[in-house]
Amino acid sequence: MKVGIVEIAERAGVSEATVSRVINRRPGVAKKTRDAVEQAMNELGYERSVQGQLVAVVTEHVSNPFFADVAERIESALAPHGLKTILCPAFPGGVQEPEYISAIVDKGIAAVVFLSSSNTVEGADVETYELLRARRIPYIGVNGVFADGVEVPVYSTDDLLAAELAVEHLYHLGHRAIGMASGPVGNHPADRRVRGFLDAMGKKGVADADRMVVRQSFSVEGGQAAARTLLDRGATAIVAASDFMALGAIRGLRRQGRSVPEDVSVVGYDGSMITEFVDPPLTTVRQPADRLALEVGRSVLALVGNRSVPVGELLFAPELIIRASTGPAPR
Repeated sequence: MKVGIVEIAERAGVSEATVSRVINRRPGVAKKTRDAVEQAMNELGYERSVQGQLVAVVTEHVSNPFFADVAERIESALAPHGLKTILCPAFPGGVQEPEYISAIVDKGIAAVVFLSSSNTVEGADVETYELLRARRIPYIGVNGVFADGVEVPVYSTDDLLAAELAVEHLYHLGHRAIGMASGPVGNHPADRRVRGFLDAMGKKGVADADRMVVRQSFSVEGGQAAARTLLDRGATAIVAASDFMALGAIRGLRRQGRSVPEDVSVVGYDGSMITEFVDPPLTTVRQPADRLALEVGRSVLALVGNRSVPVGELLFAPELIIRASTGPAPR
């Protein structure tokens, strides 16, 4: 027998209108009543219809090809099932994110995907998450764990392994003075990439590798500034925490009269398609955008359909793509 609003209302002891508000995640329903309706839905095996509902993808990096690619892949995974994806560009930890969610929470929103947004920021305000939990709107994270106590699905590239792959490649080429240009302190992916870099350098017997770490913004300008500092510290190779930073590092090195890779080798991170066509083509650690997006799509569909998904962080292995921006260490 197909389960509908009538059966749920009878089981929960509420009106059909109340059930409709809960199913569509509308306001105006007391927590106790909402809990009773949700329990009835679970007991009866009811799955919410997703046709025409919205999934918000919140991200800062809409200009970054990698994040644009992931967002597009998420949309492609959800569209055949009747879900419509909307992109919400918001600065992590800023006021835009809660404003976006508050504005669309009553418009039939089915789920939220935090794509390297506030879930990447140490000490981010949990107001947005509390609002979503109160309304029973599921949410997941990509490349960043949430605040302590927030247990939801998170899908991330293994940043520790990414840094290790880059260091191993450069070390094999004979580099010993390897530096890292990473993002700001308190950004979870940036912190992880630094930790992976230091662990990898430690395994190679380098005791003072922390002096070869420069924290800057995830931008071309940040990479350029970091490259100047690392060059002053004698670096013959640079591991950048993003492709944008790597491109900035190459620009900074050239402005200092250095050649890439003859004088200094550079490794990026993200692996967007454009890195194959820059000069020189960029050696980079590629994030598995296809697998990340596919898992996000599967999880959103399950959660929106009232099915459970394992919480916690699932790590995906990156891939080293070797191109012309890395070469043997200079003699």
